[in-house]
Amino acid sequence: MGLVMPNPGTIFWMLIIFGIVFFVLKKFAWKPILTALKEREDSIATALNSAEEAKKEVAGLKADNEKVIAEARREKEAILKEAKELKDKIVAEAKEKAGEEAQKTIAQARQQIEAEKTAAINDIKKQVAELSVSIAEKVIRKELSNKGEQEKMVDGLIDDIKLN
Repeated sequence: MGLVMPNPGTIFWMLIIFGIVFFVLKKFAWKPILTALKEREDSIATALNSAEEAKKEVAGLKADNEKVIAEARREKEAILKEAKELKDKIVAEAKEKAGEEAQKTIAQARQQIEAEKTAAINDIKKQVAELSVSIAEKVIRKELSNKGEQEKMVDGLIDDIKLN
């Protein structure tokens, strides 16, 4: 039981040594330890405040980013809409211009056909007239080869002129 029951002399010296260690710690180590703890507490508080501010700043930046992205999407849609309208306008103008060109080409073709038709008719008339004159010349030579018939024909023509 000697081990379980402390000796009063040992307790006395233990208390004296504890007091000396406590005094030395209080005199030399307590202030630096408390200062270090206070600095650590301040740095942790500063870090927490900085983290909170950074979190708020990130939230603000995220909201700003979402606004910028939404604005960019609106601008993209506006640009695409404008491009589509411009494309439609250009296509419509091209179709209209092509239609006008086609009408102009058709009109020119019709005019050319009409001119060629008129030229062909005039050429045919000229050929018919030349043929008629040639045939008439041949017929008249044959009929007028004899003098009596010539006089008879001239008298008939004179009578026709007088009647008109």
